[in-house]
Amino acid sequence: MWSDVLDLEEFYGSTLGQMTARLLRARLRDVWPNVRGEAVLGLGYATPLLRPFVEEASRTLAFMPAQQGVTRWPREGRNHATLVDELDLPLPDRSVDRVLLVHAVECTEQLRPMLREIWRVMSDGGRMIVVAPTRAGFWSQIDRSPFYQGHPYSAGQLAALLRANMFAPLRQTRALYMPPTNSRLLMGMAPAVERFGQRWLGRFAGVSVIESGKQLYAGIAERAHTPELAVVRPKLRVATSRDTQAARNSKDGEAPAS
Repeated sequence: MWSDVLDLEEFYGSTLGQMTARLLRARLRDVWPNVRGEAVLGLGYATPLLRPFVEEASRTLAFMPAQQGVTRWPREGRNHATLVDELDLPLPDRSVDRVLLVHAVECTEQLRPMLREIWRVMSDGGRMIVVAPTRAGFWSQIDRSPFYQGHPYSAGQLAALLRANMFAPLRQTRALYMPPTNSRLLMGMAPAVERFGQRWLGRFAGVSVIESGKQLYAGIAERAHTPELAVVRPKLRVATSRDTQAARNSKDGEAPAS
């Protein structure tokens, strides 16, 4: 069940919400230090984490599912947010380089079709980050948290979910070790708690942050038992930026690079 956009906007406008966004943005920057010249898509309620990418990326899109609702973003300048059907994104195939899912995987009732649609719009060398609540952390258990809504995942469950939908997990980290409290004293300690948690608390983080790449099928010919026959068996591999460039060259009528 999707959270209401007004509830999410109210949370991220609060002192606790602003601290939460800062901690998550820092973790995202560790994974994606540079998105210059790339198209970035946020799906769910990703706007608090997308702001650092606006000036850097070639374009930044904020898609909000119809059941959640939409608000203008950013409030100043050109609007980057729109209401969408998460199963039918208004984008061409292979048109975005980075996808950020926040308040999405744990909320949708159509998880596999949504991931398949994201796979369609991602470029062959694209990368996706999923931010989802963990089972063991406080953020999925306290109702003042925006990650209370929906279905939490263990790190293993999240990785298995991505692999089952043609994404290859590449890097996994965690964030939000401090409980979702309104205590100003504890919020002031949040950066120190985060550093301590990264080192010692492991699975007790509030959210998992997992980066994955798009898997492609590549046919590899193998000899059968009879010499005159060959069997082609599909092998999964992670797409790279080279695959993206080859696809673009092919569209433009150029020969692929050797």
